Amino acid sequence: MENNDITLNITDREGVLHTIDAPTDMAMNIMEVVRAYEIAPEGTIGICGGMAMCASCQCYVTSDHELPEKEDAEEAMLAEAFHVEDNSRLGCQIPITPELDGLAITLAPEEL
Repeated sequence: MENNDITLNITDREGVLHTIDAPTDMAMNIMEVVRAYEIAPEGTIGICGGMAMCASCQCYVTSDHELPEKEDAEEAMLAEAFHVEDNSRLGCQIPITPELDGLAITLAPEEL
C-alpha cells in the first residue's frame, strides 16, 4: 500500500514544535490536521468550520513552500484579523498535498 502521508512541522501557540504525519489522500487542510492532532485547544481553532469566515486558524508559514494563491475571502479575513504578518495564511485554506512535505508553520496567537 502506498504511503500518502507527508511530514508537517507545526509550532503551537506555546512555542512547542509538533512534527506530524498528515494524509494527502483525505482532502484535509492544515486547520483540520491541527484539530485532529489536538495541537490547539478545542474551540480555539477552526471556529467557523473552515469557511474563511474567522481567523482562528491563522498561521505563519515559516518554510519556503509554494502555497495556493489566497482567495478573496482569505484576503478579506486576514485584512481584519489580529497578529497578521506578511507570511500569514488561514490554515483552512491550505489543502494537504504531497508538495507540502516538510512544511513548517507556526500557529498565530489566539485573538482575545
